[in-house]
Amino acid sequence: MNNLFEKYHLTLRAALDASKVIMEIYAGDFERIEKADGSPVTIADISSSKIIADYLRQTNIPITGEEIEKEQFSIRSTWKRVWCVDPLDGTKEFIKKNGEFVINIALIEDGKPIYGLIASPIRKEIILGNKESGAFQTTYENALSPEKWTKLAQLSPVNSPVHIIASRSHYSGNLLNLAQYIEEEHGEIKSTAMGSALKFFDLVNGNADVYPRFAPTMEWDIAAGQAIYEAIGGEVIQAETGKPMVYNKKDLKNPYFVASKKSMKLSMNFFQKL
Repeated sequence: MNNLFEKYHLTLRAALDASKVIMEIYAGDFERIEKADGSPVTIADISSSKIIADYLRQTNIPITGEEIEKEQFSIRSTWKRVWCVDPLDGTKEFIKKNGEFVINIALIEDGKPIYGLIASPIRKEIILGNKESGAFQTTYENALSPEKWTKLAQLSPVNSPVHIIASRSHYSGNLLNLAQYIEEEHGEIKSTAMGSALKFFDLVNGNADVYPRFAPTMEWDIAAGQAIYEAIGGEVIQAETGKPMVYNKKDLKNPYFVASKKSMKLSMNFFQKL
């Protein structure tokens, strides 16, 4: 645990400082700006990004992320390691003021997420981890005192009923097909709708069994969650191929994916039908 803190304490400090600014803005009135791709951004996104980047630059590892200018792939492809950051994941939820937003910080090495941190400014809770040390949960108050962190157990067997956690959308298309497939294989299901990578708090605590995503996302939306989830026996795989996710790609968009407990053993037969 101390090793994890020693290696990544800058990410914790970055998340704590960014959260302060995010919550100050959240408490007041703020302007919503529409980016060229139609997605929203606020001063909270931009301010958080600057704070986090200032911390991470101390590591001399390059950074890519939601609000950071992207380098050409000819440059990025030479990076062995890169930080992958979403300074405010769930901007739409932030604007709605429903509390379902987080900060995502991940470290990518050779195309794989090797460390992740997700911080919830509303809950004042953080989950973080890597395969070497495992995964942990802490309050903001204890974030800089690793001896007070709670180590997360390896994932429990699949819940009954199976708990699917998804973004705020109705079941249709591939999502409906997956739900029906899980019901046939594992029995009764229940579902919860939730925005942003906040879903990973339920996943890593074993409260949810599967998180499918059949809609557009970017690498910084999922990298931190994958690193933490894999540290305790979860997996995040490409829906169409069943293969592991790849990061720092030429196109930073994610393929459709499914995060689940390995014990679910989602069949390739299903993924090949998508």
